[in-house]
Amino acid sequence: MKIFITGGSGLLGQYLNIELSKKHNILAQYQTSAGNCKDFNSIQLSITDQTKLAEIFNSFKPDVVVHAAAVSNPEKADKLSADVVYDINVNATKKLAELCAKNNSKLIYLSTDLVYAGYRGSMLKEDAKLIPLSLYAETKLMGEIKIQETFNNYIILREALLIGFGLNHSRNNFHLMYDNLRNGKEVILFTDQYRTPLSLIDSARMIGELIEKNISGEILNFGGSERISRYELGVLVCELGGLDKNLLVKKTMEEAGVTYKVADVSLNTEKLSSFEVKAKSIRES
Repeated sequence: MKIFITGGSGLLGQYLNIELSKKHNILAQYQTSAGNCKDFNSIQLSITDQTKLAEIFNSFKPDVVVHAAAVSNPEKADKLSADVVYDINVNATKKLAELCAKNNSKLIYLSTDLVYAGYRGSMLKEDAKLIPLSLYAETKLMGEIKIQETFNNYIILREALLIGFGLNHSRNNFHLMYDNLRNGKEVILFTDQYRTPLSLIDSARMIGELIEKNISGEILNFGGSERISRYELGVLVCELGGLDKNLLVKKTMEEAGVTYKVADVSLNTEKLSSFEVKAKSIRES
């Protein structure tokens, strides 16, 4: 298939380039840093450039669009104006959905577990209460809504906390934690925030599996199967990586001065599993 990957130089995007190019003809979009896009069929453009996006659909004619481009976390979003975040996370998503509808392309949209209310219990199902606390989470949810208002040939993935190592310039909290531990530096980790982490490698593999299935009009929780706190994740990294657990500093979100105190957005992934798509155990990942 022809697959257009937005955000191809991002944390997940670079893994998608590697995984999806094994079986498919990909075109990876990036805006500034190319990352590994330079090793694949790629194009440099802003995801908000509607004219150039339309040209890609006319020339490349994608069967599937994997939309991973975004202002990708609450911290990044808070450093930008709300208009810029809205333009990237909402308007660009709406335009992509419209282009997909017009060109009969499937859209796979990477949303976030942070759209859920983080105080309503654990292992949340897709119909759980939605209360996005941050501008980032709010605009990702609005992206979901724009897609659903536009057409039905989509899969919306509410992705869990991604763990693993970023490629080239990309970094996540897991990678920074590992680097600090390896260099003998203390790491502050929350004891009162729970997620169902998903490895970057698994995420890319599972998206590849979903592409080949006849699924549309679905919202899926997209995470690992195990509920774990940030601190417990750090302990596991130390155990498996031969690192010093004494460098882990336990703190609550309140003690750490966290702006958006999301206590528990662990995901129930039974619906995803019903399509025979499953993550490895967290220890194996």
